[in-house]
Amino acid sequence: MNDIAGKGCEILIPFSERKPLPDIERSLIKGYRKNIWSRFVKAVKDFNLIDEGDKIAVGVSGGKDSMLMAKLFQELQKHGEVPFELEFIAMDPGYHENIRELLVENCKYLEIPIHLFESGIFKIVDKIAKDYPCYMCAKMRRGALYGKAMELGCNKLALGHHFNDVIETTMLNILYTGSFKTMLPKLKSANFKGLELIRPLYYVEELYIERFIQNSGIWPLNCACMVAAEKIGNKRHKIKALIKELKENIENVDTNIMRAAQNVNMEAILGWHKEGRQYSYLDFYDDDE
Repeated sequence: MNDIAGKGCEILIPFSERKPLPDIERSLIKGYRKNIWSRFVKAVKDFNLIDEGDKIAVGVSGGKDSMLMAKLFQELQKHGEVPFELEFIAMDPGYHENIRELLVENCKYLEIPIHLFESGIFKIVDKIAKDYPCYMCAKMRRGALYGKAMELGCNKLALGHHFNDVIETTMLNILYTGSFKTMLPKLKSANFKGLELIRPLYYVEELYIERFIQNSGIWPLNCACMVAAEKIGNKRHKIKALIKELKENIENVDTNIMRAAQNVNMEAILGWHKEGRQYSYLDFYDDDE
């Protein structure tokens, strides 16, 4: 297993240096209480992500974000006041055998009982979107996860998008598409009736996720994509670097990007989309006269 530090696999600490599972679970509630646990709980409460009787499919890719999310859900199920059920689903889109083995080994060690299923998405994406595979891959992977969640009788699918994913998406839309659109903490599926997508890591910063995983001694999968492994860095990497540079000169700039999506002044924008229709502020300009 020690020889798999190749494409798409981020090796941090040897398996022999992993912390005992009870210590890992305890650190979530105590050592990372302020920066991970409390922010996870706050997002759940602020956006009403979990209701009594929910059956939640937790998407486990094997990366740092999804593994942390899985453990947080387990702790919330143990210590929370609202009863709900969990199913942990892991999709193999065409991983190298060693990477798949790492995913299984990590989940086994962390006692995350995954439903592992194959999709073959990497091969499909390589054929239909060779130049820019990431968007198509993400879309197809989500569809496969939705389908598995429905198969297991779940009414919600949890994905591990975190605070940095949210603000990077906001900036991507502003700078590359000329639209103000962000990643929502929950939304109803358009193609899978009765299924809702939730993002409980909405307030959790990537920095603390990385620290938790490293201190736990876990080897997370990186992207693990055999299609994009040789491709040039994408737009999201550029946005991540831009935000990092801005943080050096503007205090709280990352938090302010998040807040901007919560404080849109509808009286001071030129136009907006709603239910497939384009509106202009001029449509309502004379309404108060």
